[in-house]
Amino acid sequence: MYVVDGARSPNPNLARPEMELAAIATGLRAPGVCCTSQFAPTSPYSNFGRELQILSNQRNGISKRISCSATLSSSTQMTKAISETDVLELENRKYELLTAVQDTQRGLVTTADQRSSIEEALVGVEGYDAGAPIDLVKLNGTWRLQYTSAPDVLILFDSASRFPSLFQVGQIFQNFVCQGHSDGGYVRNVVRWSVPNLLEEQEGATLIVSAKFSIVSQRNIYLQFEEIAIQNIKISEELQALIAPAMLPRSFLSLQILQFIRAFKAQVPVENPGRQSVGGLYYLSYLDSNMLLGRAVGGGGVFVFTRAQNIV
Repeated sequence: MYVVDGARSPNPNLARPEMELAAIATGLRAPGVCCTSQFAPTSPYSNFGRELQILSNQRNGISKRISCSATLSSSTQMTKAISETDVLELENRKYELLTAVQDTQRGLVTTADQRSSIEEALVGVEGYDAGAPIDLVKLNGTWRLQYTSAPDVLILFDSASRFPSLFQVGQIFQNFVCQGHSDGGYVRNVVRWSVPNLLEEQEGATLIVSAKFSIVSQRNIYLQFEEIAIQNIKISEELQALIAPAMLPRSFLSLQILQFIRAFKAQVPVENPGRQSVGGLYYLSYLDSNMLLGRAVGGGGVFVFTRAQNIV
């Protein structure tokens, strides 16, 4: 059981955007360095006040440097002051965006006012990267979903919310592989999920939707989906004990069953009735070393990601 905004919640993932917010906004993580996904399971919001104080101190430091630079007459110092002002403003905008999405359960629970505030915050961040070409070096790596309005993702969250004893949705990632490519690469949409009592909590199995992507304009990529796979099945201790009781001599058959389940992988190609690959346009509206914003072209929803540890 976890404490969320003073109340108890069975879902530790609701706390992760908050912790990610502090890691991103305070600048404690150096650009390009992945953020660990491990957080303390008790009182996930207990350090938020301290993190805000760290952010306040950092902002004050930037403000002092700006003030000192502004008193000097050299054009170099003035240019530096303007640059640091822009950096401070951008970090403020990113912080406001993560603050706006933190209590939405990754987009599942939002009011009209919240959606309006989130859209305003999104546009505020997107304006700092408008028109710049996609940087594949920055895009490469793993990104954790913090918020979305995409119906095909929200239906997963809604199903897990309605039937928590049957289905759980853990972390969701996008993993881009761009190394060695100049005009595209590969992307994997990774969903960690579970079935209570049968699989390990939150991350009992992994659903992966793989696609090739190609850059079709400065900010648009075209996704060509190739395969859906289910793998990394981790059965619960209760089910393991049922298959191969620890107190009894484990038979060769029971051990083979456990090994088969752990190594199981189901793969299905993604094709439409015309036997052609399914695809779609994805607009990358903002990208830096620790935040990725995207919009599915055609009204498919918005996405807010933050940098995460690389996944295998």
